Parts: sequence; structure tokens; C-alpha cells
Amino acid sequence: MSFLEKDYREIITKAVCGKGKKFTEATHTISPSHKPTSILGCWVINHLYNAKKKSKDTVEVNGSYDINIWYSYNDNTKTEVVTERVTYRDEVPLAVKDEHSLNDDYDVICKVLQQPNCLECNISKKGHKINVEVEREFLVQIIGETRIFVRVDPEGYASIDDEDDWHLKVTDDELSDVNPNILSSRSKD
Repeated sequence: MSFLEKDYREIITKAVCGKGKKFTEATHTISPSHKPTSILGCWVINHLYNAKKKSKDTVEVNGSYDINIWYSYNDNTKTEVVTERVTYRDEVPLAVKDEHSLNDDYDVICKVLQQPNCLECNISKKGHKINVEVEREFLVQIIGETRIFVRVDPEGYASIDDEDDWHLKVTDDELSDVNPNILSSRSKD
């Protein structure tokens, strides 16, 4: 790229320098105190998690949640709720990466797209344990310092004061042509 230095300014700023998403299905085996006859309900609660950058290509999400299973035993004559705390570690690969970030001092933002949720709960074939299938999904973003270049308006701020420029607003038709996923579609190319 050829440009005159006087026409551009270099700005150091914080920006999203990496992004990734991961969906996980996991099966947990729970051992109740009695041999279950049937499953009456299952729910996942008390989800806690934290995320940290593990390598230049991945973010590690560590967390835990409680699995509660309401089941009957003794030929459906009695019921009980068993609760078990489960821990997990998900490595989320970064699909979008800015190789030009200035240092290795990153902030990690982790958002839960799908809270841990029970997909299926059934009694194991041997009949003494309960298998629970749980889904979860995370979106992670790495925030770091990066460098951008902006062109300086040769007219300065004088052109902003010209009221004739303000009537050039973006119409709804023009706005509907904007692709909001332009960055993610470019990363797939």
C-alpha cells in the first residue's frame, strides 16, 4: 500500500483480535443411592464458568453445574432427587484471529449462547446408574491492542460544518443491502 504519511494517522486501540464459538454435548453418569425404576425429571442448575486464553489459537473455558435427577425406585413406590456437581473444560478454537495485535496482554470475554441443558436422561443398561446428556455453547472474544490507520481529511473539519453534506443520509434500501456478517464470511474464505 502506498500512501503519504501526512495523509494518515496511526491509532493504537483496543479491538476484538480473536473470536470463536463451540457447541458441546457431554454425557455424564450419575450413581443414585437406590436402583432407579424410572426417571421423573432432570434439570441442570447453578452454572458457573470462567475463561482464559490458553494459546494463540484457543481459549479455555472451565466450569461446573449441578445435575438434579428426580427418579423413582422400589418398583415406582418411592422417589428421590439425586444431585451431582459436574465440572468441565472446553477448549474453544479461535476462528477469527488478528495476527497484528501489539502484545500478548488480552482480555477474554466469554458469553454463554446455550446454558447447560439436559437433552436426554435415561437409566443405564445395567440399571444401577443414570446417563445424562447435556448440551452447552460458548462464544469467546479476545480483546487486545491493535493498530489501525485512518486517512486524514485534507479539508479538515470545515467540510463537516457544511449543512449540504448532512442531507446525504443512508436510506432504508441502502441499509438493507449491508451484510452484517461481512467479517465472519471473509474469515471462511
